[in-house]
Amino acid sequence: MLTRRVFLKAGGMSVLTFGLGPSFLHRAALAATPAAGSQRRKVLVTIFQRGAMDALAAVPLLDEQRLRALRPRLAMSAARSAGDNALIDLDGRFGLHPSFAPLLPWWRDGRLAVVHAVGSPDSTRSHFDAQDYMETGTPGVKGTSSGWLNRVVGELGHEASPFRAVAMTSSLPRSLYGPEEAVAVSDLANFRVRTAGGPAAKVDARKGFEALYRQTSEEMLRHTAEKTFDAVQRLSKLEVRSYQPAHGARYPKGRLGDALRQIAMLIKADVGLEIAFAESGGWDTHVQQGGARGTFSRRAKELASALAALWTDLGSHRDEVTVMTMTEFGRTVKENGSGGTDHGHGSCLFLLGNHVAGGKVHGHLPSLDPDALFEGRDLPVTTDFRSVFSEVAARHLKVKAPLFPGWKGKPVSLFA
Repeated sequence: MLTRRVFLKAGGMSVLTFGLGPSFLHRAALAATPAAGSQRRKVLVTIFQRGAMDALAAVPLLDEQRLRALRPRLAMSAARSAGDNALIDLDGRFGLHPSFAPLLPWWRDGRLAVVHAVGSPDSTRSHFDAQDYMETGTPGVKGTSSGWLNRVVGELGHEASPFRAVAMTSSLPRSLYGPEEAVAVSDLANFRVRTAGGPAAKVDARKGFEALYRQTSEEMLRHTAEKTFDAVQRLSKLEVRSYQPAHGARYPKGRLGDALRQIAMLIKADVGLEIAFAESGGWDTHVQQGGARGTFSRRAKELASALAALWTDLGSHRDEVTVMTMTEFGRTVKENGSGGTDHGHGSCLFLLGNHVAGGKVHGHLPSLDPDALFEGRDLPVTTDFRSVFSEVAARHLKVKAPLFPGWKGKPVSLFA
């Protein structure tokens, strides 16, 4: 519910649900938007690959005889004879699944990095627990009250826009739970504020917001009210449904493509976005995972195409944006009897940004020998996900405060 207390706290709109259109979105966001000509804010875009991505399908070791023996139906070749189905040689040791090919230009330009054998030190193979541990940043500890991204928001240390933290999801993800204000919305074109009176009060949300804004402006925003509403008239021309991506970017159809398209719009509209969250589902590949074709390939193509479209669309805003993927755990090194892979341990993630130490596979993956595997069956976790998350927060968002209770590890070097 949008209340006067909450409104005063945020200097604008804070608690949002669905239904009112984009003009209202821009009107609300401008309550705390930086002044024209001011330095653009840094933005972290996070994408959670729910279901546990198979790192050895995404970024496998090349010419690994043991992998071919353990995955007779799934292992792929980098040989030219494989044609379009061949793995892409990244650095002579690691390959890239061909469905991730839309990301290859950013790898070659040194803007895309991979962190391999990354994950949680907790050994759970429960999706629910592993996702909770990763989103709260407290492996093995249940009941943590805040998500790690919410804690990041609390340490940004400057005036906040009501659209500082936005999840393009139907409900707020665990990462953004906590005391700091965050917004969950799956479609910006169907966006509404719920007034305190509720439906029974028959209060028009738009008029209710304007009245609330006027009342608040008398106490704390009197000097900005006129400029804000003047700016709203200009910014409201940007409509969600008619938004045209720049530079020929083409987002894939589906939830992820829609989410990243709208995140690009918010970034370019300068509404104060700093933390964005999106989801990619379908990575739980127990059955018929496939090699160059199949379930994994479809998920990989969607993710890569959406990421490539986002990065292309951002244009001159790329300097302010870093994109990071994450997944709760990896898959077994050995394929199962159903042509898939089961719940494992270590996985890999992608990091995209102009200041990333790209064109490199970071992390340590020694071999696929049984004594090098976790419990003799899974990729090990040689890089704690908190090392990556803290590095991204510190280097990109300049957040120096500790973000992970009880963790004494060190960040890794992922930025140029």
